[in-house]
Amino acid sequence: MRTTAILATATALACAAGLARADGKLNIYNWTDYTAPDLIAKFEAATGIDVTLDTYDTNETLLAKMQAGARGYDIIVPSHNFIPIFIPGGLVQAVDVATMPNFANVDERWRFPAWDPEQKYSAPFHWGTSSVAYRRDLLGHELTSLRDFFEPAEELRGRIMGFETPEEIVNLGHLYLGQAFCNENPEEMQKVQDLLVAQKPYILAYSSEGVNDRLINGDAIIANQWNGNAFRGRITAAEQGKDLAYAYPVEGVIAWADGLLVPTTAENVENARIFMNFVMDPENMALQSDFTGFAGPITGQDAHMSEELRGAPEIEMPADAKMVFSFACNAAAQGLIDRVWTNVLR
Repeated sequence: MRTTAILATATALACAAGLARADGKLNIYNWTDYTAPDLIAKFEAATGIDVTLDTYDTNETLLAKMQAGARGYDIIVPSHNFIPIFIPGGLVQAVDVATMPNFANVDERWRFPAWDPEQKYSAPFHWGTSSVAYRRDLLGHELTSLRDFFEPAEELRGRIMGFETPEEIVNLGHLYLGQAFCNENPEEMQKVQDLLVAQKPYILAYSSEGVNDRLINGDAIIANQWNGNAFRGRITAAEQGKDLAYAYPVEGVIAWADGLLVPTTAENVENARIFMNFVMDPENMALQSDFTGFAGPITGQDAHMSEELRGAPEIEMPADAKMVFSFACNAAAQGLIDRVWTNVLR
């Protein structure tokens, strides 16, 4: 019903926003379950552009594919700490995002970020945090420290999930151990490795997919999770009478932001620019946030979001929560991360 209403009014809304009718195609390569179907339906109806979606599950997968010369994608969605790899690596092209009409809607906090200081390459998409979600009813207490995740009680053996993305789980390890991100100290990285190796017998799986399903069915009790995914999981769990919560540990949570960028190999550059401008409209970004459960960077979008999401604890952080942004590591630090992760997975 909601999609029907969107389609019925899409053309009028597009005209009001100054969108030109176009044609052709737009090929988007985005994270799994990270593109709102209602947003795509509205965009297609408003512009005449036919959208095709392909998905990936880690920044590393996206980077490797683009470095291997993948063609056929017009929009990609790397995280902020990977954008400084894509730009100097010649993998994306300047499209002058700051000159787009709807850039005026971007919240000041997300304009001209350190990873794209002139906003030539990236349109802001979502931002959020990475921590752990847990079945409060099965754990039996509030999770206030990452100790429950990294040094779990015996009854949690085989019931913890970790992300397969090394940057996420290694950075959580840094937070727990009180270390700096992108650490180049071999002794401190050895401590991270020791921590993860000791945790491994308690790991059900290293995966970024199917996390909520395994928490809801009780296979996992604690799992690495992004806040928006945790929001969606909590709603589904509550419908089944189960208590799923997102933790803000005393050690902190990892902050991130994703952007829309255009590969140098894109064949539909102007259509990509139209899409970037489209997403920076408050009503359109609200559709995206309602689907993903993640906060957006657009001023005024809250007025169009569901009331459930506006007040969600996964989105509205506690005043005393500690949030630490990750960033792109240099070759030495990244080499140590890769070595740690290789040893953990042996």
